[in-house]
Amino acid sequence: MLRYLPFLLILALTIYAFIDCLNTPEEDVKHLPKVVWVIIILLFSIVGPVVWLFAGRQRVGSGGGRARRTQWVAPDDNPEFLKSLRDEQEKKDRDDKD
Repeated sequence: MLRYLPFLLILALTIYAFIDCLNTPEEDVKHLPKVVWVIIILLFSIVGPVVWLFAGRQRVGSGGGRARRTQWVAPDDNPEFLKSLRDEQEKKDRDDKD
């Protein structure tokens, strides 16, 4: 079993990098298009995933000054959604009066 461990670790690293690449938004991918990164990860079993993890994606602490993904908010707690509902209702009320 121990002799299969390196193969399993390489396979796990490749799968992790592949899924991470697929789940990364296109605007967070650095240096190359996302499709090219996927091909590199799959063709170069050790080097590809390692390069992706260190150079292919903007990480949270890498600066840029841009806010990262915001946490999902339920519609009934989302102020923007509630405002859009009020605006729609006001528009409907105005249309009904006319």
